[in-house]
Amino acid sequence: MRHDAAEALYIGRQPILGRDQQLHAYELLFRSGHAAGAQVLDGAQATATVIVNAFAELGMAHALDGHPAYINVDTQLLFSDVLELLPRQAVVLEILESVPATPAVLQRCLHLREAGFALALDDVVDFDARTAALLPLARVVKVDLLLLAADAVAPLVRRLRAAAPAVLLLAEKVERREQFDACLALGFSLFQGYHFARPTIIAGRRLGHSQHTLIRLMGQLGADADSGALEETLKPEPGLTMNLLRMANAAGAGTTRAVTSLRDVIQVLGRRHLQRWVQLLLFAADARGGTASPLLLMAATRGRLMESAAQLLRPRDAGLADGAFMVGMMSLMPAVVGLAMEDILGPLRLAPAIDRALRDGAGLLGELLALAQASESGNLQGLAQALQAHPDLSPALFNQAQAEALEWAHAIGRGTAPAGAGGSTGAG
Repeated sequence: MRHDAAEALYIGRQPILGRDQQLHAYELLFRSGHAAGAQVLDGAQATATVIVNAFAELGMAHALDGHPAYINVDTQLLFSDVLELLPRQAVVLEILESVPATPAVLQRCLHLREAGFALALDDVVDFDARTAALLPLARVVKVDLLLLAADAVAPLVRRLRAAAPAVLLLAEKVERREQFDACLALGFSLFQGYHFARPTIIAGRRLGHSQHTLIRLMGQLGADADSGALEETLKPEPGLTMNLLRMANAAGAGTTRAVTSLRDVIQVLGRRHLQRWVQLLLFAADARGGTASPLLLMAATRGRLMESAAQLLRPRDAGLADGAFMVGMMSLMPAVVGLAMEDILGPLRLAPAIDRALRDGAGLLGELLALAQASESGNLQGLAQALQAHPDLSPALFNQAQAEALEWAHAIGRGTAPAGAGGSTGAG
């Protein structure tokens, strides 16, 4: 599937190896445009973009396959609550060389370490007062070979070892075999550089979302709106919902609760994390403030149609209506993000009935999905057969549900969707 340049997003990923040259971790790097160029105008925005792209847009928490991700953190991001969105067991926060060792910085680093985050000192080239102050808080020290004379590496290693024997030393910007051999002899544990691999560019498709919706969500969260109101704001935005699912999984909410509705997603993630997630998306967003793609609009419409059909079949079963909306919306995600359904569902904790409907078209939710698909494709024979399986859903009632779903979608396109559109009666 061709990626629209306006929607394309990229992230650099460079491996970090152990002494046996086996993969230990990845450093995730900001990349803009098609190629290796990293046009970083604002360090905090670049890191926010990396976080969004890696753990929400591209769903890389699953793709990292258990290996830690090193992420650059400048002073602004260091003090941001956004960091608490990250799966602390899966990331190493690289404290950039521009971060001063002020009392506030030291206290914040101590708090992050006590919260379970691993810290690395980036681009260390000297054992100065700043390094000495931050060293006791670090698990890893990255020594920049490019900025050090060859005969200066061993004295620096001796001073680091004397001050912090347990710290892991990482030789970065290793470009030649002799550098690797020398650092091995000096006791370095980790290695990174062009000698092993240049950063690979991982491309994906940005899930469109409205800046207006993000701002509305922020206002609702600030006003302590109930879960139903938050759910209604999210329903017209399948891209946001997909990102929310991925971020909830990446944040590691410590629960095995199956997701059956948008309210479940909100509750699993938690309002505090949801607010930080929205802040992060606003912070990382570019200036174009995109609108939903036709595919995303179709995903929202299909979800609304299936929800309405479920309500007509079982008026008292709010859970079925919630699940129907989720299946309808998620069913188009392979076309939206350019991934197989199995790859999308892998890291998500969706309820078994939803998962089976999306994978195999099984169960009542799968039948409702087939009904919606037949309607969209103009397959009148398939539509008639699907309706015959559900006598309570007459053609007239289904046509009414379809008309309401299309009107709701048109209202979304105009930015005038009524607050109660697609309302769920599920308990939350």
